[in-house]
This record gives sequence, C-alpha cells and structure tokens, in this order.
Amino acid sequence: MAGLWVSLGSLVAAGRRARRSPQQLMQSAALWTLKNVSHHSRQHLMVTRSLCSAGYDSNEKTFDKILVANRGEIACRVIKTCKKMGIKTVAIHSDVDTSSVHVKMADEAVCVGPAPTSKSYLNMEAILEAIRKTKAQAVHPGYGFLSENKEFAKCLAAENVIFIGPDTHAIQAMGDKIESKLLAKKAKVNTIPGFDGVVKDADEAVRIAREIGYPVMIKASAGGGGKGMRIAWDDEETRDGFRFSSQEAASSFGDDRLLIEKFIDNPRHIEIQMVFLFQVLGDKHGNALWLNERECSIQRRNQKVVEEAPSIFLDSETRRAMGEQAVALAKAVKYSSAGTVEFLVDSKKNFYFLEMNTRLQVEHPVTECITGLDLVQEMIRVAKGYPLRHKQADIPINGWAVECRVYAEDPYKSFGLPSIGRLSQYQEPIHLPGVRVDSGIQPGSDISIYYDPMISKLITYGSDRTEALKRMEDALDNYVIRGVIHNIALLREVIINSRFIKGDINTKFLSDVYPDGFKGHKLTESERNQLLAIASSLFVASQLRAQHFQEPENSRVPIVKPQVANWELSIKLNDEVHTAVASNNGKTFSVEVDGSKLNVTSTWNLASPLLSVNVDGTQRTIQCLSREAGGNMSIQFLGTVYKVHILTKLAAELNKFMLEKVAEDTSSTLRSPMPGLVVAISVKPGDMVSEGQEICVIEAMKMQNSMTAGKTGKVKSVHCKAGDTVGEGDLLVELQ
Repeated sequence: MAGLWVSLGSLVAAGRRARRSPQQLMQSAALWTLKNVSHHSRQHLMVTRSLCSAGYDSNEKTFDKILVANRGEIACRVIKTCKKMGIKTVAIHSDVDTSSVHVKMADEAVCVGPAPTSKSYLNMEAILEAIRKTKAQAVHPGYGFLSENKEFAKCLAAENVIFIGPDTHAIQAMGDKIESKLLAKKAKVNTIPGFDGVVKDADEAVRIAREIGYPVMIKASAGGGGKGMRIAWDDEETRDGFRFSSQEAASSFGDDRLLIEKFIDNPRHIEIQMVFLFQVLGDKHGNALWLNERECSIQRRNQKVVEEAPSIFLDSETRRAMGEQAVALAKAVKYSSAGTVEFLVDSKKNFYFLEMNTRLQVEHPVTECITGLDLVQEMIRVAKGYPLRHKQADIPINGWAVECRVYAEDPYKSFGLPSIGRLSQYQEPIHLPGVRVDSGIQPGSDISIYYDPMISKLITYGSDRTEALKRMEDALDNYVIRGVIHNIALLREVIINSRFIKGDINTKFLSDVYPDGFKGHKLTESERNQLLAIASSLFVASQLRAQHFQEPENSRVPIVKPQVANWELSIKLNDEVHTAVASNNGKTFSVEVDGSKLNVTSTWNLASPLLSVNVDGTQRTIQCLSREAGGNMSIQFLGTVYKVHILTKLAAELNKFMLEKVAEDTSSTLRSPMPGLVVAISVKPGDMVSEGQEICVIEAMKMQNSMTAGKTGKVKSVHCKAGDTVGEGDLLVELQ
C-alpha cells in the first residue's frame, strides 16, 4: 500500500477499543473513492492518499448531516472524512464557486451569495438559512472565514445546531489576542513582553513602542494568517504599521483593534497541536492531549510557507514543557476540540506563547502523518460528546512529514505577490510514494482576486527527515501547474538549501538567504551544461518529429527527407551564448556543450507535460513549458523556469541582422505589480512626490500593499481611483 503508513501504537489502541482487526483498520484507512464525482476529480483534485491511519467505527453514531462552512481545499478535506464516517455533507458556495470541487464532492450544495466574502462565506444569515433548508445537524467551519467567530457559534446554538469546534467562551478568550495573553499569564504560560491593552491611535502606538523598545510587532487582536501584522523598527514604521494593520484587520476580521508586543529577533515559530475534551454536565476532570509540535519558521509576510513535524530543533524535555504549558492554557479556558497553541522559541530554547488558534490549522496534515490520527474525525467525535480514544502515552512520533504551501504567487516579487488566472493544465504528483496533496481545484479552475491564492498543500512523509525532504523535492519536480504563476521554484530552493537541511532556520530565513529577493536556482557549471544538453536534445527531437509525416500514395514527386548527422546549435541562456553539437542515436542524444560531452536519454514524448531525462546517469524530471518556431523555449529545470533561445548555427548568424525591440522606459510610470483593489490614492495631478513616497494602496487577497514612487517628480496623471479593480501591469500613475 504505497503512500500509506500506520502508527502501530494508535492503531492497536484504536483496534482494541473498537474491537476491529488490524486488517479492517487498514482497509478503512486505504484509498477512498466518491460517487457522483468524475474520474478526473477523484484522481487529481482530492486527497487520494491518506497518510494517517485512523480507524472509523461504523457503529459509532455522530451526525447524519454536516454543513461545511468553507471552500477550497479545507472544505474538500472535511468532506473526505465525513464520507469515511458515513456522514452526508452540505457545501456552501458563492456564485463564482458553483463548479468548484468542494461543491461536486458534497451531497448537497447551497449558494450563499456573490463572490465577495462579506456577501457569501462571511454572510451568517445566508449560511443559517442554508442550514435550515438542508436540516444540517452540525457545522464544520474549517479555518478562516467564520471558524473563530463567537457570534456565529452563538447563532448556531440558538438554532440547536452543533458547532464543530470549541464553545463560545473559549473562542472569545483565545480568539482575542489581548484576552488570550492575559489568560496565558494567569495560567503561568511564558508570554512575550508587551502592552496588554488596546492601542487607541498612532500616537499611542509610538509611545508604547518606545516604552517596550524597538523592534516591536503590531498585531490585530482578532487576527490570524499573517493579516493585520507589521514589524516596526522606528516611529515612522510604527505609524505606518498602525494604519495598515488596523485597515487589514477591519477588512479581514471586522475588528480593527490592535496590540503591540516586543518583536523577538531571530525566532523559530513552533506550534503544539492538541486535541482536548472536557466532559459536559459539570465534569471537571476532562481529557487533554498534546500531539507534538510543528516547525513553521519559514514564512513570508508573517504567513507560513513550509512546515514540518516534528521540529529538528526541539529536544524531548523542551517538547514536554511546551506541551504541558499548552495543556495548562487549554484547561484554563475549558477547551474542547482541536486547537493549536503557537510559540516563539529563541536560540537558547526559551519559548514564549504567541497565540492559540481555536480551529483546525492549515498545516494539520503533518501532525496527522506522524501520529496516525485524523484530526477532523477527532473534532467531530468530540463535538458529539464522545471521549478521546487515546492517552498521552499513545501519541507517537512516527517518521517525519513536510508540507509546502503551493500558491498562485510570483516568488520573484517580494517572495510571493498574488497571481490570478485559469488553470489550463493541472496534474498532482500523487503517483509518487509518500505523497499527499490536499487541494480543491481542477483543470479549468479560476484563481481570482476574491479568495486566498493557495493552490494546494503538498505533503510528503518519510521514515526520517532526509527521506521526507527528498520525496518533497521529487514531488515538486513532478507537479504540473499551467495557466498561473506559482511558487514551486521558491519552495524547492528552500528545501534543498544547506541552512534548511541543517535546521539552521528562523522566521527571517527568506530575507537572510535572499537579501536581494528571490532570483531562482543558481546553476552550477555542471547543472548549466545539463540544461543546455537537454535543451539541445529537445530542439533536435522536435525537428526530427517534424520530418516524420505520411508520404502520399502515388506521389509523382518523391519526398527527400534531409539527413543531418550533427546539429550545430547556438544557445542563449541568461544573456550568454553557448555552442553545442548534437547527434542522435535512437532515444539517446550525444551533445557536446562548450567542450563537455554529455549523453541524454529519454522517451522524448514531446506531448507529455513531464519528461524524465537521464543525463550521464543523473535522473532529472523536467517540464518543457513552451517551444516556439523562433527558437524560444521555456524549460522548468530544478524547479526554476529558464528561458532558452536556441537556433541552428546558420539561423543564429542570420538572426544578428534582426532589429531588437527597444525596452520601454518605466521610471516615470507606476504599474500595479499584482491584481487587486485600489484602496486609496494619495496623490493628484500636479503634486510633487519624492522617491519612496506612497502613491496608492492596493489590496490583494486581504493584504494591503503600499505602492511608492520610483523617483522624484511631478504627477502628470492618475489612471485609477479608490474602489477600482486593477490587473497586474495596469497603469496607475504617470510622472512628468
């Protein structure tokens, strides 16, 4: 059963309690199929391999029907477990999500409004009406949207509908960063020094920041997911941070309250995943488990990019201490569901409480992989009132798991500015061992400005960290995404970086390793020659294929097919011109590149999105993204897309006489670097602006970005206004 691992400790314990044989448990954790979903959806869109070993007892009754108040991959993830438990599901969707995968997976679906989240996925009245209409008994909120909204939980309780999550008291206490910090102190949990009240305005923010001492972190009290967070190193950055954080907080959470605390420099971001149960009817002796930690230090804009479990940094003593403090905090608020306590850890392994998320986390799959538990199943059981089936001693650390968040983002712009578009081709690497993909998209899906640009969560599991990382490297090479810009190049570079492999990581990893921004993979001389040899082989293979055609019967003019023994080529890569000579012998090309001879072997199926190539014994998986008659070729090699211009020697000599297009002078124009919504315009025609001065603010995927002038000058014209939707490259402002 490739791609399926079993946690023996939890499997045996679960089997004894449920009185099921190991064979039955293995069968229940095997590959799953769905009715009413196309073969393509089953194969490529959903979680087709489960890397957890949870048993499902068909005799344990929970709910008949659950409404999933979310969209995308997390909605698919919840529906998957509900199917295994024999529970019918209801999907909600906006009008632009009518054909989405989560809608197809569910037994029923209800439209709750137009595309904007405030009118659909945050529209409580419409969702409550969907619950009444479908007679759903419980609601799973996923993460984001209404997952930590206490008012929504109260409304459900009033309708006699179960909220699959903690009670409103715990949501209120832990969802508010100010209140949670006070409770953490009371529970004797280590906390970060800072101001424990609400910051009223920018002036007070500056005063508090000076008292704490720079640098400081400005955070939305009701925030999460990196939204409403800014680091400030001086008074000016504090004022700007207060403005942007409060605006983002109001937009994302409907709550603009902020707090300020000391920014811990060079920290690691580590989470303790927990599942808790506190019995109802006055039982004060509930069960509580901590399910080990997740390392989440690789971040950009305070949002996680790569996660793993366990952490390479923690020892068993620190792990236990963090777990015990996490349990203490949960007991302080009588927490009952799956939740996550986040800590910052310094180089001396001192740890500080960051926040508690009263919901399922995006990165929960890595915990499932190393423990063998299904956290969604545990949430559903706890919500129904069942006790936990495991003791703390039953919770193992089996193997290692790594998760990469695959986004529709341009990693060459601030490590990832959103990209929109339609997926023209999409193929997940689920044919590889130890790979799990949580997604909610299919070929033809649109990545829009309305929602988070996540494409999927790519998870790999191995017996140790080395195996898990190698499997991730292979999975990223075999992931086919066409139609949108994606961040696979950045993800691959992170996991092969020597610092990352050694475990020398912190939340500033990306800015430390790439101080001038991400530039893609830097080829060694050997890798460069491999790429040039592969490009030469692809070029010749396509030329040879073009010569193979059916000769007409009874043709009066015989067709003479040219026979070329050696192809002399000129290849331009990164503004450098290289010479190559290629010859063909069946499936193998012999290519001499700049004096080095390489043998390249493949099936040369040019119609396939993936091509496995052997270069002198080294196996590579490449993707030829485009080939043009003019010699331009785009090849994804080692995760990075390289532009290659390849011509025969004669064509290259003639190409010198072709005029080149003069590059546009862009110093006097400001164009939008991403699709988004214009929130504010700070200038008007005739204004004088200085280099670096704010011109306008663009909101993309709930994140606000300040657009600044590239030089000093007078504003000639403004081509947008507040409220306009702009695309990538759209002209915003012109300077004289």
